[in-house]
Amino acid sequence: MGLAELLDIRPGVTAVIGGGGKTTLLRILGEELAAKGARVLLCATTKIFPFPDLENRTNPSEEALEKALASRRLLCAGTPVPGTGKLTAPGIPMDRLAALADYVLAEADGSAGRPLKAHAPHEPVIPPEANQTVCVVGAAGFGLPIARAAHRPGLYARLAGTGESAPASPETEAAVLLAEALHSRVFINQTETAEARAQAAALAALLPCPTAAGALQRKEFCPC
Repeated sequence: MGLAELLDIRPGVTAVIGGGGKTTLLRILGEELAAKGARVLLCATTKIFPFPDLENRTNPSEEALEKALASRRLLCAGTPVPGTGKLTAPGIPMDRLAALADYVLAEADGSAGRPLKAHAPHEPVIPPEANQTVCVVGAAGFGLPIARAAHRPGLYARLAGTGESAPASPETEAAVLLAEALHSRVFINQTETAEARAQAAALAALLPCPTAAGALQRKEFCPC
């Protein structure tokens, strides 16, 4: 089963939030959907690095983007953020992007390279057009002190009901996810070992939403 089928990615806008592999997840989903003939646009509502070996359109017009999607099937579009090398949201409104592409996959927050994440009041930036929100959880954070594992560790610890020096675990992550209630489904990444797979299963058992796990770098995925 492919990742797009596993996550039930539907035409329209999908937001991706969390930590531990959002950009890789977008790229894999885009490749799968484009291989089936769909027009797929990758973008961000916050900031994202351009994708290597992929066409990255900056400040495109609707006409130019429509033509590019017709020939390329998969590309990234955005507005350059001066001095960062990153792209922020395209200047074209999200509802228009959804009319130009069959699938719009939007990275909707940042995690500063941490596998786990708690969200400040201004985060994530989920487009109102999104038909679902996938939260990525990095299993590499389990067992590490929350201060090292999580972006916004103070907030993460408070939501988990513990301190920043406590280890992150499936239980702390479940507490944060349930408190925030920002997602419609969860993908647990970085499950390369038997221990990580067991931790993914433990987290999935604590969540009421559809949950999948895998190792994105290896392109291995399965339902939990």
